[in-house]
Amino acid sequence: MNALRHRSTLLATAGAAVLALALTGCQDGTDADSAAQTAASATADAAQGQATGTPAPADSAESNGSAAGGSTGNTGGGDSDTASATTPVCAAGDVGITAATQDGPPYTHLVLTAKNTSGHSCRLTGFPHIQFLESHKQDVPAVAKSKPGTPVVLQAGEPAYALVKLSDGGTDEDNEPVSAFSVVLDGDSTVIAVTAPGSGGVAVDPAKALTGYWTPELRNGADDF
Repeated sequence: MNALRHRSTLLATAGAAVLALALTGCQDGTDADSAAQTAASATADAAQGQATGTPAPADSAESNGSAAGGSTGNTGGGDSDTASATTPVCAAGDVGITAATQDGPPYTHLVLTAKNTSGHSCRLTGFPHIQFLESHKQDVPAVAKSKPGTPVVLQAGEPAYALVKLSDGGTDEDNEPVSAFSVVLDGDSTVIAVTAPGSGGVAVDPAKALTGYWTPELRNGADDF
């Protein structure tokens, strides 16, 4: 009701303006028709503006979303780390470990392959704890520079690798033949027996032996030692 009264007042005011302009046009000798047309146009514009009104502002939530790019998803960078932390550590029963010589003779290095045979994801941590000889009960030392930057999470059927140094390859070294050796994983004290490659096994110098960390791939020389 108030809006109707306001509109009627506006139209009445505009009508008065039309009459005033027409009279002024007659007194000044100008074209009354032209003045009347101008005033009528102004009245129509005013009436249209009153009928149309001012558009309501856009919803603030939508506006804020648009300003932020419209994304409401979680873009945090910690998702992969969180998933890795909740993945169970690989146990001895989850993987099969095999050994192969690397490069040609003299065979100074082995490549250990740990394949996830469990049917579920598991996380392989640290490095293989290796003992080559009964006469040397201490684990083969690990090389820190080979440690990967991210957790090694193995999907079912996926492998991880560790490079192992056996000796310097010299003929005067104190090498001993090894046909099988033991490996223990981080988080599981179960001893895994691994067969050495070759019909005669491998020659190991316990004083020179080193092992790398488990990695998703052999990194083309990055872990050379």
